[in-house]
Amino acid sequence: MTADGNSRPVFSKQSMIHDHLESVVKRHLRSYYLKPPFEHTKLAFMRVSELTSVQQKPLILDSGCGTGESSFHLAASHPDHWIIGVDKSAVRIDKAINKKIPDNLLFIRADQFDFWRLAADANLVFESHFLFYPNPWPKKSHLMRRIHAHPAFKDLLHISHNLVLRSNWRIYVEEFAAAFEFVTGSVGEMTQIHPQVAVSLFEKKFLASGFDLYEFRCCSKMQGCERGH
Repeated sequence: MTADGNSRPVFSKQSMIHDHLESVVKRHLRSYYLKPPFEHTKLAFMRVSELTSVQQKPLILDSGCGTGESSFHLAASHPDHWIIGVDKSAVRIDKAINKKIPDNLLFIRADQFDFWRLAADANLVFESHFLFYPNPWPKKSHLMRRIHAHPAFKDLLHISHNLVLRSNWRIYVEEFAAAFEFVTGSVGEMTQIHPQVAVSLFEKKFLASGFDLYEFRCCSKMQGCERGH
């Protein structure tokens, strides 16, 4: 363990996939998420829409990008794509934009759940969508705060052809995979990973702390799937 390896492992009394996960996911699938989007998120989405109308490049979305290390990594490895880094924190986005930003990278401050819904409503499709180490919300009572148990999960599945999730909590990835199957009827691929190069600050700390890391990949675009009313 290095000096950076001081992260605490995820602690939860939940030892397996939440027993209410399927009912929650399917209830959301039958309904429409009615919360009005935040104004700053609508403005951020307009920036992305304007960008895509002017420059015809494939799009990659990095949701919950934090201070942007993962977005910089994606921009370097996909120079012929537009990378959109999204985070809800103005402080974290300010730190990201204070760095030298490559020409194919745009940072926006937005609520990711609202952003996904706006993208789904506008039929904006990303080639790939990355979710690197979202907050696991490990308390069993916090199921509804996890991405896969949120009403916007079905919107997330509409806005990209390829979806990649990484987490250091195995149950979170198992739940995400199960929720994906509940909604789509398809099965993605879950693996334990050993990255040679960390894509984000969290991944760097988790690797240094000796944690097991897990990844879920799937083809996520739900062609012709109803999103609820």
